[in-house]
Amino acid sequence: QVQLVESGGGLVQAGGSLRLSCTTSGRTLSSYGMGWFRQAPGKEREFVAVISWNGGRRSYADFVKGRFTISRDIAKNTVHLQMNSLKAEDTAVYYCAAAYRYSDYPTDSEREYDYWGQGTQVTVSS
Repeated sequence: QVQLVESGGGLVQAGGSLRLSCTTSGRTLSSYGMGWFRQAPGKEREFVAVISWNGGRRSYADFVKGRFTISRDIAKNTVHLQMNSLKAEDTAVYYCAAAYRYSDYPTDSEREYDYWGQGTQVTVSS
């Protein structure tokens, strides 16, 4: 079982930055493709970014390209999402997720993810 825990959310002004982290106290994340998703109030959860098990492949949603960066520290069993130039529309609960079958070619399809964290709130004030 993999228990994912997100941290780093909070309140920030538009144009500011936040760094989200996702870690686990259970099994190592090195065998999993990892993804970040988000859900804004009244909206469906959507894909944000994904990264392969070794960080060699990354993919982003169009609306975060150039602003967000996903990375992972295998030794520390942690995945990060650096968010810069934040906008009010980035306000959402952000979730990290792990996909065992997509470790080399990470997927943006949330139904392929095996484990999810509880989410961390990001609020961007305009």
